[in-house]
Amino acid sequence: MGIEVTEQVSASKKLGAARAQELIAAVKTISISKGKKLEIFEGGDATDEIVTKMLGTTGNLRAPTIKAGEHLLVGFNEETYKEILVS
Repeated sequence: MGIEVTEQVSASKKLGAARAQELIAAVKTISISKGKKLEIFEGGDATDEIVTKMLGTTGNLRAPTIKAGEHLLVGFNEETYKEILVS
């Protein structure tokens, strides 16, 4: 089974809070990983807390960010990737 990429955006493209809000509105769950810390939020309403955690120190969307169906993965967490992308 492969993964079909429908849109790929260069990490050098500036995607900020407005794009983060759009992504939050389009999904059911958001998994945000930073180091070994993983936080899971419900999608729909873009709270300041979720948007802030999705953005890096430069104010741009953190990479990698992957929208997989109704899930949004921000940052890298191997277990979450296996659970969402492989199942």
